[in-house]
Amino acid sequence: MSEYTPLAGRVAVVTGASRGIGRAIATLLAQRGADVVCGDRLAEQAQVTANEIAAATGRRTSGCLVDVADSQSVQGFIDCALSTFGKIDILVNNAGITRDNLIMRIDEADWDIVLDVNLKGAFNCCKAVVRPMMKQRYGRIVNITSVVGLSGNAGQVNYAASKAGLIGLTKSLARELGSRNITVNAVAPGYVTTALTEHLPQEIKEASIKATPLGRFGTPEDIAYAVGFLVSDEAAFITGQVLSVDGGMVMM
Repeated sequence: MSEYTPLAGRVAVVTGASRGIGRAIATLLAQRGADVVCGDRLAEQAQVTANEIAAATGRRTSGCLVDVADSQSVQGFIDCALSTFGKIDILVNNAGITRDNLIMRIDEADWDIVLDVNLKGAFNCCKAVVRPMMKQRYGRIVNITSVVGLSGNAGQVNYAASKAGLIGLTKSLARELGSRNITVNAVAPGYVTTALTEHLPQEIKEASIKATPLGRFGTPEDIAYAVGFLVSDEAAFITGQVLSVDGGMVMM
């Protein structure tokens, strides 16, 4: 069987790539032929991930420190990727955090950091890659949002607001950049087995599975496959869309 490499010759940047969904996305894009830059606040782990992906796929990879909430850190990260690989074709904004609580118990710092990482972080990364993508008249941007950005969720007003904002950013940027052959889409995971969900109380896990028609949590690879499609030429006429990958939990 011939190797399936629809992304051969492409360069992809993935944030929050050291583990979980980000790692799965970076791995799949490399498997499909892309050179990959793994960005994360955990610089050492990002490099370990990059090395492991390179060893498994034979693609060029790099692991870089980036704090997506800091615009200067992001610009340095993107400049490093451009100097190393010469271009950026694909950006996946995956980095995200939670600080869950009822609104009466959420302090201002927990509101600010979730919005700074999840929403401002994507804005910073998009702003940094737009100019080189526009010059080359090609780009694929995928923002990892969440089904709670569509449906809301008690105890997650900060997280849900950040992810809903990310959907608005996606649609607006798609309108801005479409004429330059740059697509901007979002993937909205449901409950996925990652470090963010493994510590949920058992009763919440069971309720979540019960609310999911397919009857299970998703895997990081489930999300990666959706991203792999949206950054491929097969999705060249798709932009401004939100693809829910949630086992049917939220149907709109």
